[in-house]
Amino acid sequence: MALLDSPALVWIALAIVAAIIEVSIPHFGVIFVSVGAIIAAVAAALGLGFTIQVIVFVLGLGLSLWLIRPRLVGTLGGRGVPSRTEPLIGREGVVTHDIETTVGAGRVNVGGEDWAARAKEPIAVGVKVRVVGADGIVLEVTRA
Repeated sequence: MALLDSPALVWIALAIVAAIIEVSIPHFGVIFVSVGAIIAAVAAALGLGFTIQVIVFVLGLGLSLWLIRPRLVGTLGGRGVPSRTEPLIGREGVVTHDIETTVGAGRVNVGGEDWAARAKEPIAVGVKVRVVGADGIVLEVTRA
């Protein structure tokens, strides 16, 4: 029996391919295609026509997206990897290279580490500062 002779096997093959893609490319969302395809395979195994199989596939896909995806995102979708600068917010440091507002450049030492920094006002070397935010790896500071 050829694969195309059985619509249920075609739907199962689609479900397997979608699952492989989902595992290969995380967060792609193709797993819902697998859910719809499995439901359509059941419809095909019950002898329902191709049009009904397609309708069942679309409904299964849509319902799984609507019902399952929010739960998965809530459970699996954490904050991600914390930034290296996040623990520095609120800490104090010392300016090691003048912070110029026109150039937007300067350096500070916070917790024994050297960081690029910027501020809304010029700050000279040796002045104590407090980290109030970060933009990537550039610390945003104010006078302490």
